[in-house]
Amino acid sequence: MKVLIACEFSGIVREAFKAKGHDAWSCDLLPTEIPGKHIQDDVLNHLDAGWDLMVAHPDCTYLTVTGNKWMKPEYKSRFPNRIQQRQKAIEFFMTLVNAPIKHICIENPVGIMSTIYKKPSQIIQPYQFGHKEPKKTCLWLKNLPKLEPTNNVEPEYFISKSGKRLASWYYIPSYSQERQKTRQRTFQGIAKAMADQWR
Repeated sequence: MKVLIACEFSGIVREAFKAKGHDAWSCDLLPTEIPGKHIQDDVLNHLDAGWDLMVAHPDCTYLTVTGNKWMKPEYKSRFPNRIQQRQKAIEFFMTLVNAPIKHICIENPVGIMSTIYKKPSQIIQPYQFGHKEPKKTCLWLKNLPKLEPTNNVEPEYFISKSGKRLASWYYIPSYSQERQKTRQRTFQGIAKAMADQWR
């Protein structure tokens, strides 16, 4: 298949499909971290290039439920364009959903698209695919089967001073530019499951 991995700079999902013999390309505004077939550009310019399958990871900054607090009136002066930014993110998400591609997977954390668009086809966790990190991930699937777990492991948490249970990998790293990238990378076990099961 000719496969597009939209909004991916890591190359992880792209390389998983490449390993299965597919003509796989990633596309992102950032350069690829793993050398390979990568289009550094706005993916909207490349949706009609004859792809058979697209796995898309649109930016969740303005779509995730954790960002809802910044929409409150008391943050208006701090984030004056938040409503417009969210609307633009919604439009981008829906453009990917409606792309002229037969097989589509849109990946995002739990967020507002479950209400604005529809509930996800399934919700997966990295610990279903061999990784101890908990990270609830929604998949909206078009003409694709649900992913089957490949290796269930015990998730790892830590307990904060307030007694709240938190995912260690997500909260412990220090604040940095790399932290956001770490949160955006697809786990290898999930990437491999996609390439193994979507053929």
